[in-house]
Amino acid sequence: MNRIADLTEKNTFQTYSRYPVTLVRGKGSRVWDDNGKEYLDFLSGIAVCNLGHCHPAVVKAAQAQLEKLIHVSNFFYTEPQAELAELLADNSFADKIFFCNSGAEANEAAIKLARKYEHEHADPNRFEIITMGGSFHGRTFATLSATGQKKFQKGFEPLLPGFQHVAFNDIDALKEVVTDFTSAIMLEPIQGEGGVNIPSVKFMKEVRQLCDEKDILLIFDEVQVGMGRTGKLFAYEHFGVEPDIMTLAKALAGGFPAGAMLAGKKIAESFSPGTHASTFGGNPVVMAAGVAVMRELISTDVLDNCLEMGRHFCAKLNNLKEEYPGIIKEIRGKGLIVGVELNIDGKEIVKSCLNRGLIINCTCDTILRFLPPINVMKEDIDGCFNVLESVFKEGL
Repeated sequence: MNRIADLTEKNTFQTYSRYPVTLVRGKGSRVWDDNGKEYLDFLSGIAVCNLGHCHPAVVKAAQAQLEKLIHVSNFFYTEPQAELAELLADNSFADKIFFCNSGAEANEAAIKLARKYEHEHADPNRFEIITMGGSFHGRTFATLSATGQKKFQKGFEPLLPGFQHVAFNDIDALKEVVTDFTSAIMLEPIQGEGGVNIPSVKFMKEVRQLCDEKDILLIFDEVQVGMGRTGKLFAYEHFGVEPDIMTLAKALAGGFPAGAMLAGKKIAESFSPGTHASTFGGNPVVMAAGVAVMRELISTDVLDNCLEMGRHFCAKLNNLKEEYPGIIKEIRGKGLIVGVELNIDGKEIVKSCLNRGLIINCTCDTILRFLPPINVMKEDIDGCFNVLESVFKEGL
C-alpha cells in the first residue's frame, strides 16, 4: 500500500473494504490514480456523479458560490436554496422541499413526516411503515430498521419497532400486512442495492390504489434512481404513478453531499418550525451545484442520451448472455442503472475489471451493477463492454 492508504488504514474506522487504489483526479467518465493509471468509472461514486466527474457547469457554479457565501444558518434565506427548491417543485409532483445532506437523512425525514402527518390527520396509533424485502433505505436506526435486508441489520438489534417487510412486487403479500396501524408504504421504484430489481407497472399502480383506498401515504425512495438515472428525471415517471412523499440524494448536487425530501403542500404542513431541521441542509455551495445539475437535466438532451445508451449497453450485454448462458442468468435495467445477475459470485469479476481499468460494482454477491454517467458516450459503453468481455473470455 502507498502512504495515503497506510494513513487511512491507521487513522480511520475500518467500515469500508477498500481496493488498493488511491484516486486523485476525475473528469467525465474517467478517474486517475496516484500512479497515473486511467480508469473508466461505471460506478460514478455509486450513482452520485450522474453528469460525470467535475462537470464544468457544476464546478463553475460551486466556485462562484464559494467566493460569495459558504454557509449561513437556516434562520436566513439564501438564493441557491430557493432556486433549487423551485426547480424541484416545478419539475415534480411536489409543492414543498426539505433539504438535508444524505439519502439516509432524507428517508429519516420522510419517516418522521409520515408519522407526524398521521398523528395530526388520522390516528396517533397509525405509526407502522411497510417496506419491501431487498430494500435499502440507509444506516441510521430508523432507516436501517426500514431496510429489508438482514445482513445490514446484524449486530444492531433490537431494531426500531414499527416496520413491516414484505416481498417486493407482490401486491397480495402487501395487502396481507396492511392494518389499522399502517401509516405509509415505502419503496424504491427500482431497487439498487437489492440487485437492480424492477417492479411491474401493474404492481406500482396497485400500490398507489391501495394507498388511496386505505388513506395510507406512499413514499418513494429515489435516492439512487432519481435525478435522471433511469432516463426520466424521476423513476416514478416510468410507472404512471405519483408518490405522496419522495426522497432524493446521491446525484442531487453532482458530487456534493445533498439530500432532499419532497411532498405535497398538505402533507408538508405537518412539519412546522422546530419539528425538523438540518444545520448543513441547504448549504449555499451545495445548492448552487444542485441548481447546475437540475438545469443540465431539464435543458439538455442528457435524459435521451441515458435511454439510448442504456438500450445500447443492454443489447450488448444480452449478446454476452447468449455466449455465456451458464454464467449470466439475467440482464435487467432502466436507463443507466443496469444489473447483470450471475450464477456465480461476482466479486472476482469486479477485481479483474478494476485491474483492466474499469470500475464496476457487485451487489448481493452475484449481481454486477453498472452506474455510468448518464451523459456517457457510446465509445465508453463499448469500452466497458470490451473489458467485461475480455474478463469473461480469459478468466471464466
